[in-house]
Order: sequence, then C-alpha cells, then structure tokens
Amino acid sequence: MNTELVTKYNIPGPRYTSYPTVPYWDEKGIAIEDWQRTVKEAFQVSNATEGISLYLHLPFCESLCTFCGCNKRITKNHSVEEVYIQAILKEWQLYRNLLDETPVIKEIHLGGGTPTFFSPENVSDLIRKILAEAELAQEHYFSFEAHPNSTTVAHLKALNEVGFDRVSFGIQDFDPVVQQVINRVQSYEQVKAVTEAARNNGFTSVNYDIIYGLPLQKEASIVDTIEKVKMLKPDRIAYYSYAHVPWIKGVGQRKFTEADLPEGDVKRRLYEVGREMLQAMGYVEIGMDHFALPEDDLHLAMQEKRLHRNFMGYTAGKTRLQIGLGVSAISDSWGSFAQNEKKLEDYYARLQQNEIPVFRGHLLNQEDLVVRKHILNLMCHFETEVTQEDKVWIPGEVIEQRLEEMLKDRLVEIEDNKIKVTVAGQTFIRNICMAFDLRFWRKQPQAQLFSMTV
Repeated sequence: MNTELVTKYNIPGPRYTSYPTVPYWDEKGIAIEDWQRTVKEAFQVSNATEGISLYLHLPFCESLCTFCGCNKRITKNHSVEEVYIQAILKEWQLYRNLLDETPVIKEIHLGGGTPTFFSPENVSDLIRKILAEAELAQEHYFSFEAHPNSTTVAHLKALNEVGFDRVSFGIQDFDPVVQQVINRVQSYEQVKAVTEAARNNGFTSVNYDIIYGLPLQKEASIVDTIEKVKMLKPDRIAYYSYAHVPWIKGVGQRKFTEADLPEGDVKRRLYEVGREMLQAMGYVEIGMDHFALPEDDLHLAMQEKRLHRNFMGYTAGKTRLQIGLGVSAISDSWGSFAQNEKKLEDYYARLQQNEIPVFRGHLLNQEDLVVRKHILNLMCHFETEVTQEDKVWIPGEVIEQRLEEMLKDRLVEIEDNKIKVTVAGQTFIRNICMAFDLRFWRKQPQAQLFSMTV
C-alpha cells in the first residue's frame, strides 16, 4: 500500500449507505403525506416483481460495547420486550393500511442493539405475526445480527423455523486486551460453539464482523483473530474500519482516548495484513470492506451485477421499497428516505397517536436520483457510465476536475463516459464517490461529520 496515497486521501468522508447522506437530507424534513405517497408508489410498481424488504431495529442491550455506533438502550429489564414488540406490530399495521394488496416479503433483517436480547419465543412470535399478513417471495433472505454470548440454540431453532437461514456474529477481535477496552468479551470457544450450533440448526450463511483500528489493537491481534476465523471458515466476513465519532456517539467512545487508537500507516497496515490473509484463505473482496467465499450469494451477485447497497449494507438483490420498523429505523422508498423517532419514548408516543413515527427524511429530486445511481454503481461494481442525459444533472467537466488527481494517481480510469475504479483505487472508493457528491461540495461541513475514509 502506497503510504503517500493513504496520507493524501485519508480525510473524513461518508460511507454512502445512502445518497444524499443523512447529514445532507433536506433541513425541512419530509411531509408525512410525501412519505406515504412515495411508499405507495414504490409498492405498486415493485411488489409483484421484486417484493419488499423489512428492517426491524431491536435496540436493547444488556451492556454497552464502547466501540458501538448504533442506537441502543442499555437495560437488564426484559419486561421491555413485549411492549416493544407490540409497538413494532402497530407500526407494521399502519404501513399495511397504506398498501392496497398483500405485501410480498423478500428480505427481513433484524438489527440492533442486540436482537437476541429478546427471548426466542418473543422474537419468533414477532416474525410470525408480521408474516401472517404477507406472502413470501420465491427467493427470500432472512438474516439477523447476533451477539455470540447471548445467542442460544433455542434462538437459532426458533428463528430458523420462521424462515431465517443467515446470521451475522459480531466478533470484532479475539484479543483479550482489546475485548476488555471495548467491553465485548467472548472467547474463541464461545464463537466456535455458536457457529456450529447455527450450522446444525439450518443456517446456511454465517457472517463474522471483524473491526480494525480498535483501541489498543496491534498487528499481532489481527493476525491471531483471522487465524482463528480461518479454522471456523464463515461464508462471509465484514472487515471494516472502526469509526471513531465520539462527538456523535458520546460517552461510550470516550472510554478511551485517541492516543489508544492505531492511526495512519499503522491502521492501514492492520487492514492490509487482514486483507491479504483473507484472500489467501480463498475469500473474494466484495465492494467495500466485505469478503465472501466464491460460492456465496454476494460474490455471485457481484459477478452478475446484482449487488446492491443500502442501510443494511451489501445485499444480493435490490428491492425498491425497504420499510424500517422500530425506533430510529430508516426506510427507503427509492423516491425518498425516512427515519423514525430516535428516542424510544417519542417513538411510543407517536404510535399512540396512530402516526407513522417518522421524524425526519428527504424527498429525492431528479439530480439526487442520478447521483445516487452513479454512487451505487461505484460502490457495488467499481464502475459507472455518465450518459448525456445524466450530464444535465451532473456536469461532466466538474466530475473530471474532481477526479483529476485520482486519475494521476491511477486510482481511476476514464474512457469516453465510462469511469472505472482500478484495483489500487478500490481502497479509496469513498473518496472517488465523493467526487459525485454534489450536495457535499455545495455545502462542505464546518465541523467533522464523518469518519476517516482510510
């Protein structure tokens, strides 16, 4: 890895799970009437052909992991489960009232928080009640995020019985020193046991999350972690950079200081070592920060240009409509984005008023849609083509000017209207996408909003 390029391009930048990125959503928000209209429009044109996706945010955790940037509520009081489940079901019913036919569900993803905070009976009952008023797409993908310490065989059996066959375990790092500072202690033996239990109970896809750049993390701990992962051979691995944003995430990320974090060349070396090891183990790099075995759906989707990126990360197929249920969940109707109330009490209060609990959002204009298309192409396929029609909205000379340095550094290639990311440029994909981010360039932030790109 060219350390000069790392130094040059390691700047704050978005991860582009959406365009526009959340800080650049319209300050006026979105009128609930516009949100409902775009939901109905997306549903009418795509339900029969694509189906819809559901993201359920389950926010409760029994303890605070200090690296975590998710919206969560720390509690050991499990009486909160039933109240929250009833709230999600009410929100789902409010959406069902908008739709003029039975929804066809292609994807369900449970995120958190810790979804396995909920009892096996409660979480499976929630899914059964959602599916009671829906049909399943012929090919459907149900997945959930799991804490190795709280995921039981009963959870795996109950979720598999309602259609789940994909699970993502948060591993982060096996080094006890790192685990202590991020308050996420789990042994290799625990991870091995829960992985084997998943495979023995119908789960055909297992993902591990591994994070580089954590406090007190050394190259030796990355090597040891991936050597242990090698013995368990998950189907997918998300190997991504720790996003240190204490100005957003507050007390948890202030349990350690910047002096504890590997930075610059040291941090990049952690990534390069892990990446080389994963590729030597037979994993193929997918988009940004993801790796999969050659036979995995993500790799096949990348080869067939079906790979998609949204608020749930990379998926093997697109649905035009993604409905987020639960506190702080984000929805995407393709024509607009909407986020639910972020505070649990406000979320409950809106539902008690029989209101879809959206508190902010963004109605995409034509320029947004064109830019979004190109950023998605780059993030998923490492190439895009700017047509003459697109240039009405994206000035070609402006994009070329912003890519000029990257062209000199051989991070991109430009031929006619086609822009291709080189192998060297894949490391800097966030920077390349920023060249297209018209909203960012019109109003550059006065304070740091995003994590570093490298």
